Amino acid sequence: MKKIFALILTLAMVLSLAACGGGNSGSGSSGDGGATPPAGGSSDGKTYKVAMICDSSISDGGWGMACYNAMVDAAAKYGWETEVSDSIAQSAYYESIVAFCDLGYDLIYAPGNQYTDAILQAAEEYPDIAFALLNGGADTPAKAANSNVTSLLPDSQQVGWIAGILAGLMTETGKVAFIGGMEIDTTKGKYAGFVESAEYVGQQEGKTVEALDVVYSGDFSASDKGIEFAKAMMDQGADVFFGDASAVDSGARQAIDEANAAAGSVKVYDIAQPGDFLGQNECIIGSQVTDNSGLVGLCMEAVENGTFGGETIFGTMQNGVLSCGKLSDLVPADVQEKYNSYISQVMDGTFMQ
Repeated sequence: MKKIFALILTLAMVLSLAACGGGNSGSGSSGDGGATPPAGGSSDGKTYKVAMICDSSISDGGWGMACYNAMVDAAAKYGWETEVSDSIAQSAYYESIVAFCDLGYDLIYAPGNQYTDAILQAAEEYPDIAFALLNGGADTPAKAANSNVTSLLPDSQQVGWIAGILAGLMTETGKVAFIGGMEIDTTKGKYAGFVESAEYVGQQEGKTVEALDVVYSGDFSASDKGIEFAKAMMDQGADVFFGDASAVDSGARQAIDEANAAAGSVKVYDIAQPGDFLGQNECIIGSQVTDNSGLVGLCMEAVENGTFGGETIFGTMQNGVLSCGKLSDLVPADVQEKYNSYISQVMDGTFMQ
């Protein structure tokens, strides 16, 4: 039944592309999703194609948008064509992947550990297609039957550290909050890093910092849950937020901005990720930035060279995949100096040592 549904979805995609004159909007795609014109192409003259599936929107101002932009940026560099299918339900992961496989895409890019089962199933059935799993488990490539799966794994602890340092410095109430989308290993790793760094920095600065218990929305699209969670956590005294929940984070920021407006000043803050989103909301005081385009680009090189699969590629501050975004003027100059000092410790490996 799943295979039949996938074939129907493939046909729908073909008809959609044909109706656009060979156009570039993926099934379920939104925003400006579509193919990027080749920027030179590969050395063998072939035009390679990459497709992304995503359960959040590529216009969500958060995870979905950042991951989509990573694919587009890498494709522009290597001359690949792109396609995207976003806002898809968990029940449609496999069918959406197979539809792109049947359309002849060379690389399937899935930004999240939640796609693992669907990726492994499709990878077994399509041995000649490459599958890149962002935030995939370190052991996932070894589970692939045909060695055609690669995990792209930003260091979740360092992601949490970058945000937790700023939270520990900026909190006035001594309470910080984290909102998660799904209870997956990478999100749990970010929360753990956030908590330990916020508490450590607070201790170094002579104050006690406590992280509220993490809450999970169960998906990445329910912005209303973000509003609900943020209100409840502000009621508990949280004044600095960090999240790993895409559109849910956007909902939380909406609630924070509204609370600040009602109070007449910005006293509750949010730290964004995985792009530099300073200015998107008044409450955002900084961002943790992940350059996933570099990781996706490495996959494209490997596909072209015939060396793809069977490995996990890690991203850290040390190799330039992770970094800090711009800081808001709401962060005092002396605090910015302290923040940069702590980040330098992360870079040289002495943080919390």
